[in-house]
Amino acid sequence: MPFEVVFASALRGDPCSVEAGGAPRLLPVGAWNQDADASDRVLLSYCEGPTLDIGCGPGRMCTALARDGRVVLGIDVVAEAVAQARDRGASALQRDVFGPVPGEGRWQSALLADGNVGIGGEPAVLLTRVHRLLRPAGRVVVDLAPPGIGLRQRWVRLETREGLTPPFRWALVGIDAIAELAATTGFEAATLREYDGRWFALLDKAA
Repeated sequence: MPFEVVFASALRGDPCSVEAGGAPRLLPVGAWNQDADASDRVLLSYCEGPTLDIGCGPGRMCTALARDGRVVLGIDVVAEAVAQARDRGASALQRDVFGPVPGEGRWQSALLADGNVGIGGEPAVLLTRVHRLLRPAGRVVVDLAPPGIGLRQRWVRLETREGLTPPFRWALVGIDAIAELAATTGFEAATLREYDGRWFALLDKAA
């Protein structure tokens, strides 16, 4: 079953399991459908200027920025995600980050929340692409896995009552792996942050 169909089902409330080589676990879609919480707000406080929310899902993060009067655009490959983000009042488009994106080279910040640095399974490729989306002195705010994870690349499948997706590539990036990734993709050494057990980093474009 196509990824878009299965993930749309999950966004509409169907339980969704993720298989990544171990025992299946539930995808925390319900949390993504809530309003931004305290740790989300800390993450968002580091987004400066016009912000691109990459893999925005149902729009909790870009909606929070919009409600604060910020210029923000969410992009996602899944039409249902974009529709839900728009229903919340956010600006969102169905786009692949590796394809044409409005405002290329002019975004001040890019947001990779909820592990979206794993999109495509090659974080260095993704961050290189994001580098081109940002203006000079732009920034990436990236959600990360805890220390000790390093960089783990894997094949993943999602399943809901609609069916099982084909395997697709994803990656986990721990806080201990981000500095090297930053240095190899055109960013200054990562500034690391932690709040209530949530780890994230700020990657500023190298001068």
